[in-house]
Amino acid sequence: QVQLVESGGGLVQAGGSLRLSCAASGRTFSRQIMSWFCQAPGKDREFVAAISWSGINTRYADSVKGRFTISRDNAKNTVYLQMNSLKPEDTAVYYCAAGPRIGDGPGEYEYWGQGTQVTVSS
Repeated sequence: QVQLVESGGGLVQAGGSLRLSCAASGRTFSRQIMSWFCQAPGKDREFVAAISWSGINTRYADSVKGRFTISRDNAKNTVYLQMNSLKPEDTAVYYCAAGPRIGDGPGEYEYWGQGTQVTVSS
């Protein structure tokens, strides 16, 4: 069992930065693939980024490549999403997810956090 709690969301101007954190509890955190998804009002939940348990392998949605960076600290049971050069279209609720393999579909992940709101003003 893995429980996830996101933090770090907020209101930022376009071009600004935010760092999201996802704190996990559970003895199997280091074995989990960790990912971030986002969901804007009226839209489906979308893949943002994923990272392997070792931290060596990462995957990003095309829309965030070069702007967002996912990382993890297994000693702290925490995964991060550094978001730079934010755009108004990045506005969404961001969710942390954990699962057994890297994938970009929400159905591939077993555990979810409650989400944190990111709002980017123009």
